[in-house]
Amino acid sequence: MAQHVGSLEKSSSDLHVEIFDHEKHKDIETVAEQTPPDFDQDEVKRILRKIDLRLLPVLTALYLMSFLDRSNIGNANVAGLSQDLGLSSKQYNLCLTIFFFPYSLFEVPSNIVLKWLRPTVWLPIIVLCWGTVMTLMGIVQGYGGLLAARFFLGVAEAGLFPAASYILTTWYCRHEMQTRLAIFYCAATMAGAFSGPLAFGIEKMDGIAGLEGWRWIFILEGLLTVLLALILPFVLHDHPSQARFLTPTERTSHLHRLAIDYSNGAKDQTTFKWKYLLQALTDWKIHLSVLVFWGNTITGYGFIFSLPTAIKDLGYSQANAQLLTIPVYGVALVFVLITAFFADRTKRRAPFIVYPYMVCAVGFVAMMALPKDKWPGARYGMLFVIASGLYPPLCGVIAWNANNLAGSWKRAIGVALQITIGNLGGAVGSNIYLKLEAPHYWTGYAVSLAVLVLAIAAGFALRFGLERVNKKREAMTEEEIRAMYTPEQLQDMGDRSPLYRYTL
Repeated sequence: MAQHVGSLEKSSSDLHVEIFDHEKHKDIETVAEQTPPDFDQDEVKRILRKIDLRLLPVLTALYLMSFLDRSNIGNANVAGLSQDLGLSSKQYNLCLTIFFFPYSLFEVPSNIVLKWLRPTVWLPIIVLCWGTVMTLMGIVQGYGGLLAARFFLGVAEAGLFPAASYILTTWYCRHEMQTRLAIFYCAATMAGAFSGPLAFGIEKMDGIAGLEGWRWIFILEGLLTVLLALILPFVLHDHPSQARFLTPTERTSHLHRLAIDYSNGAKDQTTFKWKYLLQALTDWKIHLSVLVFWGNTITGYGFIFSLPTAIKDLGYSQANAQLLTIPVYGVALVFVLITAFFADRTKRRAPFIVYPYMVCAVGFVAMMALPKDKWPGARYGMLFVIASGLYPPLCGVIAWNANNLAGSWKRAIGVALQITIGNLGGAVGSNIYLKLEAPHYWTGYAVSLAVLVLAIAAGFALRFGLERVNKKREAMTEEEIRAMYTPEQLQDMGDRSPLYRYTL
């Protein structure tokens, strides 16, 4: 098997060299995006369908369980957690908050370990760990135990989303990624709407084995995660070269497409070097993408926090306010899928990030301008505008960053780094909607609008910066480039290779 995999990888590299040697005088990006004659489009679609059916349900299930396990503490609290453990409001909030510190801190190290090991080893380990922590959370006896459990839950869950984002880059070409990212993100998020009814049903087990109902929420959902971890090695595949559900011909064809699409003019990086970490930490593209990311996280966390309250302030009851959030999120997720489809179809990222943010900004301006004592329907409608412009850029900015990072070590680190710093914006967003300002929320709306303007400006700057680099590289022929650099130098350069073209 190892020999067969090696031969496939070799054939992919050989094909890449052959194609570029015969196309020296053509634009490199055009050559990379062309489908060679032996890449039959019907075959490509058939291969992608096979991969979608095997990979996306697994990633969706993992993301769903991580969503349930990090958020079910709210359901448990409604069922009596704080009362039974004697938690004050401050202690309960600290148990919520502490999760996010290790969750952000361990994303980059986790993706490095993912590359050192492999997905079928590392992902089951972290899923088993967080499932075990979740199960044991059902037997905590006080504030200290709950605080420690939430901390270690953050440690274990930290690696999932950056790992899933990176794994997609190893299975799909650059302009096939955003649609898949949107599919598993939307599917898991919508499925999360069932977390409340599920917890409500489990809570009925109150008293069984002498345990309170809220404990069974943690125990049963934790055991379900452990079960998923145990079957994960049998349903997850490390790489297309090892995909047993593809025929040898299909594997070879797909590997060729990936090699061409992500090529920087040399074989991929095979071993970790500290320079790859340094490259990611000092990459201007990643840091600009973080500013674009903050347009979603800072604004989004504040929006999530304030949405039920904002609807309630329109004159609806608390129960109806919760129900009226569902259509807002439902419409937003539809736009996430539509935007991702056209972004991949047109092979562009910036327009499908910047323009939705502009729509979102218009929504916030309208919310600030509309009178608070009338037109509740118009203000509720503006919430749809805000959400429809706010959520589509999330998948886009992650895909954009991943598309513009080469080789695989830097891409794994860079994806995790972007998500790490980007998610820290949530700490800001959670504190900008002040109760004393209700129903106007001047601070929340104003900060959100300012962050959106910053994200839009960063998006334009990133797009024009990448275009400028591409034009400089297009001024050189491949023959000139290969005369200047050795294959080893091109390999170490990653996306800084003059043969690499950035996605705009």
